Amino acid sequence: MEVQRESIFISAIRSFFKVFFAVCGLFLGFIVMSIIYGALSGTPAMEAKTKIQYLPDAHNNKEIVSSSAPVILQMNIHGVIGEPNGLDSASVQNVLLESRTSLLKGDRVKAILLHMNTPGGTVVDADNIYRMLQEYKAQYKVPIYAYVDGLCASGGMYISCAADQIYAGPASIIGSVGVIIGPFFNVVDGLAKIGIASQTITEGLDKDMMTPFRPWKPNEDASLKAVTAYFYQRFVDLMTTARTRLDKTKLVDVYGAQVFNPVQAQEYGYIDHANASRNEALLALMQEAKIDPNKPYQVVSLEPKNEWISSLLNEKASPLFTGKIEHTIDTGAPKIKDQVAYLYQP
Repeated sequence: MEVQRESIFISAIRSFFKVFFAVCGLFLGFIVMSIIYGALSGTPAMEAKTKIQYLPDAHNNKEIVSSSAPVILQMNIHGVIGEPNGLDSASVQNVLLESRTSLLKGDRVKAILLHMNTPGGTVVDADNIYRMLQEYKAQYKVPIYAYVDGLCASGGMYISCAADQIYAGPASIIGSVGVIIGPFFNVVDGLAKIGIASQTITEGLDKDMMTPFRPWKPNEDASLKAVTAYFYQRFVDLMTTARTRLDKTKLVDVYGAQVFNPVQAQEYGYIDHANASRNEALLALMQEAKIDPNKPYQVVSLEPKNEWISSLLNEKASPLFTGKIEHTIDTGAPKIKDQVAYLYQP
């Protein structure tokens, strides 16, 4: 009996079409899933931006209790404030709005614990977050306490002014009341040495102020200094109003933008309780909110959802539609360097 053998060419063609149709099937499936996702998320105003996470209570218990039990909302103020895709005004607004909906509806949130570990950030985001917390506290009559677990500097101190009491762990660093913008560099002499000149076309007096490509004019930084002084005065006034034991004259003339250990910070009036634990802060907050620690209660946080699918489909610059992949190098430096900032940069 003769055995028919398939040529290598025919076998390769068959394998190619198998792979081709498999890839087409996957691509078609992705498109179908995208359409379904788009249909389900067709009303973005109703789409939740956060997801609930259950955290340990004051007895280190994470058990989920009754949906009618009171809730303490832990808001994590972590990292540089105002960085893209990080902690900013919009993300905090989402948390506060959604703390009154879904599983937390019915006025379940009775108190907020700010968990602080931040060097600060942009002036605008720190101020917006502070004011949103103040408005929330006034509207819903909830106490706000802060617990410093590492670093609470500059914009972190600004936000913590919304707290009625500030507790700090023993390894915390606190302070840095000040404003920064820059640094600015001038490279005109260096460029001249290698034969490079530049020209910028502007309209409006001092539109190119502090440009590095020409000699700086006397006092051209005057408006920037005035803006910085304005934001600094707001910071000082807010701190000494919220932290009543903090002496304004000493803050400006002695403490300045220095940072302190928790014991010093308590002595000077930056915080209320040094060398404390999160559980101590939590129990004190519950007492203020009239929550019985011996009855069921829940500690939760609301974290941003992973919206990579939505971003992939909706971004105009998505690689799915442009066919281009952007490569970037993360230097670790804050991405807010061009903005006026309440930022601690040792």
